[in-house]
Amino acid sequence: MKPQPGLHQNPHRLRERVERNLESAIGREVRAQRRRKGMTVAELAQAAGLSVGMLSKIENGITSPSLTTLHMLSQTLSAPLTSFFRLFEERREAQHVKAGEHLEIERRGTRAGHQYHLLGHIGANTSGVVVEPYLITLTTESDVFPTFQHEGTELLYMLEGEVVYRHGDALYHLRPGDSLLFDADARHGPEDLVKLPARYLSVISYPQS
Repeated sequence: MKPQPGLHQNPHRLRERVERNLESAIGREVRAQRRRKGMTVAELAQAAGLSVGMLSKIENGITSPSLTTLHMLSQTLSAPLTSFFRLFEERREAQHVKAGEHLEIERRGTRAGHQYHLLGHIGANTSGVVVEPYLITLTTESDVFPTFQHEGTELLYMLEGEVVYRHGDALYHLRPGDSLLFDADARHGPEDLVKLPARYLSVISYPQS
């Protein structure tokens, strides 16, 4: 049995409760850290140089504390300033593209008769990574084109047909259900069109510029 690779993400992990309101998220975290320290509202307020009323408003999400106030609380609680924003949930985007509404785009491969349909696109985001998912179709009008080269990491998943795919000096015979993950900075692309039509998913990821 092959050893399992060490993965850093658990796809079934549940996140902690998050807040869409920044003040509520900060207040909930301040209260949680105070309680972990075993301090009362009065004790934390005195140690941080705040009034009991002001600290109470912060913990209940009624007021937005200044950076100076958060800095004093972080020093008193011996916690990083950024920890107060841990429960804040920023807006996360999703894009739904219905069947037949994929955007056909021009890429280098279109000159070789490779049909590209962009399945969705999310631009600037908090992950720092851009992902471009394509559905690529090769037909009898398509040419081999094993010289693609671009930044990022690419994943291919074969849906239909068969192709021999080049990555650097290696060749891979891809059949339906096969996948290929590789560094896209090396020259790559279909070397031999074995069975047409061929369709595969291409998912490219790279850092935001």
